[in-house]
Amino acid sequence: MGILNLTPDSFSDGGKFNDEKTALEHTEKLLKEGAEIIDIGPQSTRPHAEFLTSKEEILRIGKLISQIKKEFPEALISLDTFYSETVKFGFDEGIDLINDISGGQFDHNMFDIVSATGLPYILMHINPSYERMHDKTKFDDITLEVNRYFSEKTRELLQKGVRDIILDPGFGFGKTVEDQMKLIGEVEYLEFGRFPLLIGISRKSFIYKPLGKTPLDINEETQKLHMKVLKQGAKILRVHDVAEAKKTVEIFLQEK
Repeated sequence: MGILNLTPDSFSDGGKFNDEKTALEHTEKLLKEGAEIIDIGPQSTRPHAEFLTSKEEILRIGKLISQIKKEFPEALISLDTFYSETVKFGFDEGIDLINDISGGQFDHNMFDIVSATGLPYILMHINPSYERMHDKTKFDDITLEVNRYFSEKTRELLQKGVRDIILDPGFGFGKTVEDQMKLIGEVEYLEFGRFPLLIGISRKSFIYKPLGKTPLDINEETQKLHMKVLKQGAKILRVHDVAEAKKTVEIFLQEK
């Protein structure tokens, strides 16, 4: 999954792809490097980012989804939003997946809209509100806590008829460095393999800050962690650097 941020304020590539021309060019680059899914993000969710309404997200996306579908019909498009109205818009434009960082907690209509669309849904572990999503929480057992959350949320989704669920442990959201490293080593235990697992650790601060590096200087460390989660059954890597992640996936497949 290649990341396409349409934002002026994302932490590592803000402002680079927030017009249609540069967004389409970057989509082409991501696909050529080996991405199969393009994850479109109209709103930054880094700490202290600008908060957008659904209407502002939709205006920012414009006709980009349908343009990508037209120019790159082979691409699967994931829409990164926590608003049901943005999902409705994206569905009409032709998206293939819903990537909701909020687990349906920021918009009480989200699970109903997911059910209505019939699209695959990426369920992420996060604190219960937008205002608290980056508050660091020290859990007694992070894996147990994430599993408890996934168990409750997947039950709710299944009751609403949503069957195609992908789990995202929520790296970079309200977790200590220690808990995130522990989670990396225990992702094989998340929901006991009942659902496919997406891992999004690309350019995250829990990797680069302890090393005294920048988000752009941790490729080697990131690929080692990617290999670790692939060996535990992760199915999707959400990344900025598609070419490097593709190499890691190829090595993993050769070693299987």
